[in-house]
Amino acid sequence: MSSPSVVAVSGNPRAGSRTLAAARAAAERLAALTSAEPATATAAVEVVDLATLAGELLAPAHPATDAALARVAAADVAVIATPVYKASYTGLLKAFLDLYGPDGLAGVVAVPLVVSGNPAHALAGEVHLRPVLVELGAVVPARSLTVTEAQLADLDPALDAWLARAAAPLRRALGLAPAAEPAASAEPAAAPAAALAGATR
Repeated sequence: MSSPSVVAVSGNPRAGSRTLAAARAAAERLAALTSAEPATATAAVEVVDLATLAGELLAPAHPATDAALARVAAADVAVIATPVYKASYTGLLKAFLDLYGPDGLAGVVAVPLVVSGNPAHALAGEVHLRPVLVELGAVVPARSLTVTEAQLADLDPALDAWLARAAAPLRRALGLAPAAEPAASAEPAAAPAAALAGATR
């Protein structure tokens, strides 16, 4: 069985944004989580930076956008990332998603990712972005991934905390077996004698 394909979409209007970096990081973690060969999975992650398509999104013809729409619709997993704009997602992302017809994302397991400057906007992904993705036919099995700007410098703790709850429903949605639990050792490891000698209560 081939590993699920994963694509990261950034709806930030600034090219090469921190939102894009967060989407890529989340997509790479998801690729490793769902891959039969985690060591090589992250190399296969595709990235769609909508900032590079902004000039043609509303034009009568938009071939590059059409190609991006097709890549996302063909993915097994799509991380759909946006900064919080006016307590919601960006108009750029809205314009992109509006180009899909009914059930345009059917069969895609979607992960809304919201980058917020204020923790008070933590529900923007659940309230605004999730319903649009579901309307387009995507499956959204886990809570939105929300990170604050302060967490962007070191995303691993936020990703670890989110994956602790999201990994199981995501794997089920993809038809994958539950992740194997680490094997418990038969006997507890003996503490070094020096450590025991110096231990205090």
